[in-house]
Amino acid sequence: MKLSLMMPGVDDTGGGVASDQQNATMISGTDAARFLLQAQMTARPEDIAAVQELGPEGWLEAEFARPRGQTGVDWLTAEGFDKVTPEGEYFWPQYGDWMAWNQMLTGDDQMRKRAAFALSQFFVVSLDPIDGFWPPYMIAAYWDLLCKNAFGNFRDLLEKISLNAAMGLYLNTKGNLKEDEATGRRPDENYAREIMQLFTIGLYELNPDGTLKRDDNGEPIETYTQDDITNLARVFTGYDYNQKNVKRTDVEWLDYPVPSVDFALDPMALDAAEHSFLEVNFLGKHIPAGTHPSRKFPYVHDVLFNHPNVGPFFGRQMIQRLVKSNPSPSYVARVTAAFNDNGEGVRGDLKAVWKAVLLDPEARTVGTGDLDGKLREPVLRFAQWARTVGVEAETGTVWVFNTSRSDNALGQSPLRSPSVFNYFRPGYVPPQTAMARADATMPEFQLHNETSTAGYINFLQWMIRWGTDNMRPTYAPLLPLAHDTQALVDWLNLHFAAGQLSAETCAVIGTALASKGVTEDSADSDKKDLLASACLLVMASPEYLIQK
Repeated sequence: MKLSLMMPGVDDTGGGVASDQQNATMISGTDAARFLLQAQMTARPEDIAAVQELGPEGWLEAEFARPRGQTGVDWLTAEGFDKVTPEGEYFWPQYGDWMAWNQMLTGDDQMRKRAAFALSQFFVVSLDPIDGFWPPYMIAAYWDLLCKNAFGNFRDLLEKISLNAAMGLYLNTKGNLKEDEATGRRPDENYAREIMQLFTIGLYELNPDGTLKRDDNGEPIETYTQDDITNLARVFTGYDYNQKNVKRTDVEWLDYPVPSVDFALDPMALDAAEHSFLEVNFLGKHIPAGTHPSRKFPYVHDVLFNHPNVGPFFGRQMIQRLVKSNPSPSYVARVTAAFNDNGEGVRGDLKAVWKAVLLDPEARTVGTGDLDGKLREPVLRFAQWARTVGVEAETGTVWVFNTSRSDNALGQSPLRSPSVFNYFRPGYVPPQTAMARADATMPEFQLHNETSTAGYINFLQWMIRWGTDNMRPTYAPLLPLAHDTQALVDWLNLHFAAGQLSAETCAVIGTALASKGVTEDSADSDKKDLLASACLLVMASPEYLIQK
């Protein structure tokens, strides 16, 4: 659908002067918006103009070079959440939700945060079970780790994740003790299993295109055995919170000292006395007994990183997070190739992965089939709305509460996955549907049911008009258009849906908005009523909810 609206700085005709990076006809406004809504949260006029000027690849390079915004840890400290108070706030998790939403809704480094959110759904740590001192700092340090390394190398990120304090608490590496023959104790196997099953190689051997390898009987080939898990678990023993920078505060109204937040920020430290020095045999590799952890720990990460499954296993899921739920094997194979070699002989370069995912012909072509695209995640819908229409806090900074409930909220909240398996499984196929008959994976549909549908609409109806004390919508970009129904619908179609609302849907929305009788002279409150209704109608439409 070609849009008639021309925004300042946005050329939707496909004409214009090409940049040096492009050496081609300028990308259209709708194509630029579509690219942006895969690569970050919004497609604002200035974002579209930047993509048109630089081209998609040039825009990515500019985003890779963009400095990081305020970190989650720095935000918590700036808000004063590192204080020891009589209310026991150092045990409260909810500031972690406030931090996560502040990160999703504010800051210029959108593409970095979009990539970090995708990574957070692969290397899952959830605020839900994190307890003890300073849960918000635990999850903020983990989020900051993902943001810092989002444009780095997979291998470096993997080892840092294994030593992260929040991951140690979440998957039982923290305090994991060596074997004790007297008591029969064995090392905890949780992380050893999940680093293989979920974070690197998956359950079954894969071809480079993500399809299953099969044995002579046509059965999938398992990547690891229980013995591999048992042996690998020995490597992840003896690690615990790093106490070297921790200061403790004694206060007269407490009978115990409160540690500073530093233990949540630093990588875990090794206590060699609690580490298993037994031999390790896993994935066909042998580590002799007595090998020091300083050699053993990086070695096992090298083995996992270099396994041929990692490229297709990781690459396919990043395609699912950013572009489409059911990518073709050839698309996966191209992303795998970029993971395996960035063109300069480097394996695991995440910049090369993001480029391969977002610039692939399958990503840049609008699919026309019923099974193309992906269901937009609720978190991303809400973040897009807030960043596009503008939000502000009455006092302090912008944040939102835990939105995990499906009956009266989004049914999803950043960094609040219900399990290590993410909000939804990458191989989820909605049962008893056309998707099931086609055996098409559609992960986000695992969140979708009658309750979540009603809860989402009810949540939006209030929030996008009134917000909360710490997140009020301004609608500043849209107030000048509120009286012009056609211009408003065109603007929303471009910036919210990249032109994917049909003419019929636009006509229905336009008729509903025109009935409100808002004029150029109407009060801002009346205009905001109309603008909230317009956003609700767009964000509830199937053509918006399915991103293609």
